[in-house]
Amino acid sequence: MKLTIGEKIKALRKRDGRKQEDLAIALGVSNQAVSRWEKDGSYPDMELIPAIANYFNVSIDELFGYSKDREEKLRTILAKSDKAIVESGDMAECVEMLRAAVEEFPSEPKVYMNLGFALDFLGWKEYGTRIYTKDGSDYAFEDTEYNSQNVYWQEALRAYEKALTLDISSEDRDVLTQRMVLLYAKMGYFDKATALAAKQNSLLMSREFLLALANEGETKDKYQGEAIIDLLNALKTVVLHSVGTKISFFTKREGISLLIELAHLYEAVFSDGRCGRCHVHICELYLNAALYEARFGEGAEKAFEYFKKGFEHKKSYESIRNQGIYQYTAPLVAKVTFPTENVLALSKHFWLEGWMGVFTDALKERIQSDAKYAECFTN
Repeated sequence: MKLTIGEKIKALRKRDGRKQEDLAIALGVSNQAVSRWEKDGSYPDMELIPAIANYFNVSIDELFGYSKDREEKLRTILAKSDKAIVESGDMAECVEMLRAAVEEFPSEPKVYMNLGFALDFLGWKEYGTRIYTKDGSDYAFEDTEYNSQNVYWQEALRAYEKALTLDISSEDRDVLTQRMVLLYAKMGYFDKATALAAKQNSLLMSREFLLALANEGETKDKYQGEAIIDLLNALKTVVLHSVGTKISFFTKREGISLLIELAHLYEAVFSDGRCGRCHVHICELYLNAALYEARFGEGAEKAFEYFKKGFEHKKSYESIRNQGIYQYTAPLVAKVTFPTENVLALSKHFWLEGWMGVFTDALKERIQSDAKYAECFTN
């Protein structure tokens, strides 16, 4: 069997964006020698093989093309970590597995991405995030001194930054960019967050807008539906952040009303009640409205009405997971589908260690008085 080590060397070199000269210098050989290897005109001396494998961060077996077992191991690691991340499983165990995988597969972007996601989630669980207010200011500020000490977020950013230097899809790049901007800002790296954000396309030059413009008929209808959903979700994120960081707004009726009206806009778009992934976004709007209503509005009874809506949307969201292909049916989004196995699980601590930790005692007592919501007080 003819060895293809020369082709493998060439592929690895191009993968890493290196020149023949770079490899030649590292190995102490001539450029012509590397050129002959890549053309299969000759083979490297056996004593150079470990150095070549080390240079490209691969095993000797992989250098010679014997990588089936290695590829199977990588697939298993990624499948296990994907499952843990989607289902909000044991992130500590997942992190340890992926840290080891980074050492073994240093050129695999998906390993770095999943490590970043797992560390990101673990950082939220172990440290959370803090904000504070200043006398005379109308804004809430990130406690960057506290947040920047989150060792899991520090490591997550390093994993994200590494993944961005590798060959990843535009969709993955968008996801990583969003997570990085958020963590940079929470940890006080505002210059980095702003610089990264400024490199991205404007809203009007987004993939969602352009695909809708680029087609007609049913295809156009599908892309328009996807754009509507993505815009709603982006609007929800911006509005929640805006309301939650402006004290004079979330402590008054205007802020609470805005959250409810945005929830109503979602419900108008999904006019038949089948909101798909958006159930969780609507849930978030109602639960935040319940929180602000209980603290600054009419009190527990009115807040309970919003809580009930949020609870119903959470249950609807959870009911769609692992149900095959989901098809929206409301007119504006009826051509949009998605696979439900990719729907993220909500944390098992969603209620008890999440919302029940911030709701007022009066609201918690009102919720606890109805046996229908008993699950909110158990892990």
